[in-house]
Amino acid sequence: MDRPRTDTVFAGSVPELYDSCLVPLIFEPYAGDLARRIAALRPSRVLETAAGTGVVTRALARVLPEPVELVATDLNPPMLDRAAAVGTQRPVTWQQADALQLPFDDGSFDIVACQFGAMFFPDKARAFAEARRVLRPGGWFMFNVWDRIEENEFADAVTVALAGLFPADPPRFMARTPHGYSDRAAITNDLAQGGFGTAPRIETLAARSRASSAREPAIAYCQGTPLRNEITARGGSLADATSACAALIAERFGNGPVDGKIQAHIVSVPR
Repeated sequence: MDRPRTDTVFAGSVPELYDSCLVPLIFEPYAGDLARRIAALRPSRVLETAAGTGVVTRALARVLPEPVELVATDLNPPMLDRAAAVGTQRPVTWQQADALQLPFDDGSFDIVACQFGAMFFPDKARAFAEARRVLRPGGWFMFNVWDRIEENEFADAVTVALAGLFPADPPRFMARTPHGYSDRAAITNDLAQGGFGTAPRIETLAARSRASSAREPAIAYCQGTPLRNEITARGGSLADATSACAALIAERFGNGPVDGKIQAHIVSVPR
């Protein structure tokens, strides 16, 4: 599936809105889960790719002993700037890096972790090969990806609402990219192409996304993700798009606090 360059542009006000709105809405439950899985393996050196604004990094900093070295990387400097500004309770090395060309030595990490970043990699097999390269023998690659959009209720509602607002050219960012890499066979094949010889363990995990009003998830998705690029490229008003999404979320989930399903795959594979 062709993907516009704007799908990976997290700039301007996006990092702040992403971190303050979207992170608590959908990312925090899975960040805690991934951090606990990593801590159980008792690593001494951990690399995080596609760290974004640092929700997993903060979770890892809470659960890993301080002697464990934690390196957090992302392709987009504005996202890392936000992560570093929020900070962590223990030292972390923040470093701009492309997951397809990691600037680290072979076999230099016990764990490579990635939360909801693999969907954005233009060459997934190459990114997985790089993760494998920097892992020591016996190390683990652990990442998660969103399940299909129909299993993620607020994202689905936003996509449906925007299709009604732009019927001639519906914005499809959410379905195309964040929720566009949910096929288990494709994930397994890409890992094999990346050199992993053991079949991955893939666990599907449902959670709940909660907000005090329908407007909160509407703002998070329409203004705190690259979806805003598609809205403005169509000459749309962010305010009008946000209102349309909030209206459909309220119609589906109520006018007060809202509660929707989210679902993701958790992937673990040894080096």
